[in-house]
Amino acid sequence: MKLVLAIVQDDDAMDLIEELTDKNFRVTKLATTGGFLKSGNTTLMIGVEKEVVKDVVKVIEDVCKRRKEMVSTPAPTTIGSGSGMYMPYPIEVEVGGATVFVLDVDQFYKV
Repeated sequence: MKLVLAIVQDDDAMDLIEELTDKNFRVTKLATTGGFLKSGNTTLMIGVEKEVVKDVVKVIEDVCKRRKEMVSTPAPTTIGSGSGMYMPYPIEVEVGGATVFVLDVDQFYKV
């Protein structure tokens, strides 16, 4: 048995959960927070047999596409010298995709 941990952007989470459950995979959702833009993300835990890990990863790849978005800078930029005025500026960043870990499971109980 394997445990697939998939960390995905919040915008992709519900579509991914729906797709996984439609394919009869059981999913547990955890709300988590990313470090780079302090944006919300979701960690999904999916317990599967070793033989279907590739199927789960394929679904994740199909749903969680990388894309570019404009976001405000996490820390504002000072304008002028010592004016005390802060102005955030937009930057283009790549979002989406997924970070996936596949872990061995020694024991599994459903009680």
